[in-house]
Amino acid sequence: MSSFKGHCHCGKTEWEAKLEQDQQSHILCHCDTCKTLSGSTFTLNQIIPKSALKITKGEPDLGKYTYYGESGKGVHCYFCKNCTVHVYHHQEIAGPDTIVLRTGLLDEGIKNFKPTAEIFGKAKLPWEKEVAQTFETLPPS
Repeated sequence: MSSFKGHCHCGKTEWEAKLEQDQQSHILCHCDTCKTLSGSTFTLNQIIPKSALKITKGEPDLGKYTYYGESGKGVHCYFCKNCTVHVYHHQEIAGPDTIVLRTGLLDEGIKNFKPTAEIFGKAKLPWEKEVAQTFETLPPS
């Protein structure tokens, strides 16, 4: 297990994530919500235990936005209220102890992690090339 530091754009929120070797990669999400929230074609993420993330600066100032995913269950997005960078999401369908961390915001993650899966391939734009195994929605449990 290794520790990785991350921060938002304005620096008011900082965090540390402890990731197992198999978590030191990106899961690309092509869902329409990720595209809208990021202004891009996909987001870089990893599914980790909630206990593996520690907000080291600015936790009381994190904002929370909730929308309802394809499952009909809530997805809670936690973000810096100042610059609106999304640190992590908690999808109720995944249980109370699992979160989706934005690995593209980790100092080393953006440079060194490789993609290992692509999810919500059904919403992938037709001109995007496949860079990892792609699933129509989520991988089978």
